[in-house]
Amino acid sequence: MRGKQKRTKRLGLFRRAVMAGLGRTYSGFGVKPEKFLSHLQTAHRLPIQSFDEMFLQRMDIVDSIADKTITSSKKLALLEGAGIGLGGFMTLVPDVSLLAAIAMRMLQKLSLIYGFEYATPAESAELWVAAASAAGVDLGRDFVQKEVVERLVPRVMERIAVRVGTETAEKWAARAIPLASGAIGGTLNYFFIREWGRRAKRHFRDQHLLRRQSYYRVPPATGTAATATLRHRYCD
Repeated sequence: MRGKQKRTKRLGLFRRAVMAGLGRTYSGFGVKPEKFLSHLQTAHRLPIQSFDEMFLQRMDIVDSIADKTITSSKKLALLEGAGIGLGGFMTLVPDVSLLAAIAMRMLQKLSLIYGFEYATPAESAELWVAAASAAGVDLGRDFVQKEVVERLVPRVMERIAVRVGTETAEKWAARAIPLASGAIGGTLNYFFIREWGRRAKRHFRDQHLLRRQSYYRVPPATGTAATATLRHRYCD
């Protein structure tokens, strides 16, 4: 009986930690699109003035930037887990919260890389649907269609927290051992982010390819000179 109670309590702690990490990115501590656009322009030398123009870049370039973003997030999660994990179970809950935030920031970057902003409530809802997909949560079409945007995000966050909280509680039991938990924590964090990145990339890439088709056919009604040049290049 006590064992079951401890497990239930641990699950509750993990789920709240995941919710806290996800909440950080939702309440303003996520990736700033304007800064990330500047990063793409300088670090990757992309001739873009808006994320809309990501649909006009070569597909191998877009995929390469996405892969590098996932790799960077995996390394960050590895270091974070190895460092914080040295404290054993006492630092496990904070680690889960930070890991959830790292995962969501990675998803935000992948969303922007594949041309999808999240400035409006509807766009933000789409981002969280992608997060659910990355977490392995099947929302179902009926769930998404019936939910009002204002209620959708909190409900999705809750489902992600339940799924991730359960998985982490089961897989990270060995981290209760101090010292050894550092290496274990870093490894688990690495593979956690790798799996999220793989699923998220597939989701955004599929959506990107669907919308990309229209950019070969429809001329721009408005936009920058760079956009018009790129459209002309791809339409030719």
